[in-house]
Amino acid sequence: MKYISTRGQAPALNFEDVVLTGLAPDGGLYVPETLPEFSREEIASWSELSYQELAFKIMAPFVDGAVSDDELKQIIAEAYSTFRHQAVAPLVQTDHNEWILELFQGPTLAFKDFALQFLGHLLDHLLKKRQQKVVVMGATSGDTGSAAIEGCRRCDNIDIYILHPHNRVSDVQRKQMTTVLEDNVHNIALEGNFDDCQNMVKASFGDQSFLPEDRQLVAVNSINWARIMAQIVYYFYAGLALGAPARPVSFSVPTGNFGDIFAGYLAKRMGLPIDQLVIATNSNDILHRCLSGNDHSKSELKHTLSPSMDIMVSSNFERMLFDLYDRDGDKIRGLMEDFKSGAMHLDEKALERARELFSSHKVDDDVTLEVIREVFDRCEYLLDPHTAIGLEAARQTRRRKDIPMICLATAHPAKFPEAVRKAGQGTDPELPHHMADLFQREERFEVLPKEIETVQKYIAKNLRA
Repeated sequence: MKYISTRGQAPALNFEDVVLTGLAPDGGLYVPETLPEFSREEIASWSELSYQELAFKIMAPFVDGAVSDDELKQIIAEAYSTFRHQAVAPLVQTDHNEWILELFQGPTLAFKDFALQFLGHLLDHLLKKRQQKVVVMGATSGDTGSAAIEGCRRCDNIDIYILHPHNRVSDVQRKQMTTVLEDNVHNIALEGNFDDCQNMVKASFGDQSFLPEDRQLVAVNSINWARIMAQIVYYFYAGLALGAPARPVSFSVPTGNFGDIFAGYLAKRMGLPIDQLVIATNSNDILHRCLSGNDHSKSELKHTLSPSMDIMVSSNFERMLFDLYDRDGDKIRGLMEDFKSGAMHLDEKALERARELFSSHKVDDDVTLEVIREVFDRCEYLLDPHTAIGLEAARQTRRRKDIPMICLATAHPAKFPEAVRKAGQGTDPELPHHMADLFQREERFEVLPKEIETVQKYIAKNLRA
């Protein structure tokens, strides 16, 4: 299988190269040239598979022999061996045909573990085979960083640098990153917001001259195709658990960077009968504004109780635009230039297609707290603020009550005690046993100004030999 750039001016790559390249040299994102499609009969035959067995079925066509079947099965087994629940992605019912898909059972208590545990083991395998050392550079609004660090901390051939916005992630999120003290792990607290971090990472990928000749950058943010690929799996897993493909299912996804819901869109194209995909946003609602009013313009970033969604530039939306515009790279380049200047508007045909594929809803902090409170009072189930946004968006946009609505729980509530307290809980939710001493652990991080030269010098200076 070959992978092509959304901007149409980069060479097609195989799976191994696309994992190690991340951002395409023309500034676009890589997508598969074709998608595997599964018949209803084939999907139905997977109903008894474990999560790991299903992951192999979904991922193998994308890998296309770049890793042997036995090696891929081993990578998958290692990736999900650290999850705390045997089901890996268990479902919990909160109302009639309303379900929570718990994607926080991994080592860092967030959905990013599904992709980044897999990606870490995959990178380790590929780099050892190639006898190559790389630099992982990523930006995080809270969860990606700790999951990436956890996935890469034991990799001999990786130095990892994670940028997070200084004082704009929760204490738990920060400590999960900054208390990992391996020599190859570096945390940078940037004096800016998440978009500043993300823009710096993108610029560094565009010009890697600050690195020694024998090193290259590798992306772990959701621009890396392997992350999207890994996330497709849990849509099939949840759908099968609730009767697919014999019955359709719907999903509501709290999203800022569009990667997670893009994986749901791909699952639908691959044969999973998805009736409705709901884009759930907080007050940083560029995706909702785009879908509801064709307003894809930058506005001032707001600091909310759901910080992992405090994003104004949704990188993976470019992958969706590529399909909405019939894979016309020239049009995507033009749209992204418009957006760089401040605003982008979809043409009528593309906007109509988007509205057929997605519903959307914006949820502010006050409503988020009401939902956390209401769900706990009614069924003693505690939501984190991102999941509460997903649940509210599902309830406000849901078309059919006879179809199961699956809301993705993207993080454990213990990661966001401020929101839980404001929702009326008398005590902070407890961290799981393996993280009980998190606030007693030693921290290590560097606060740096919003200057790309300073950050790049720091990276180059701290590379291991």
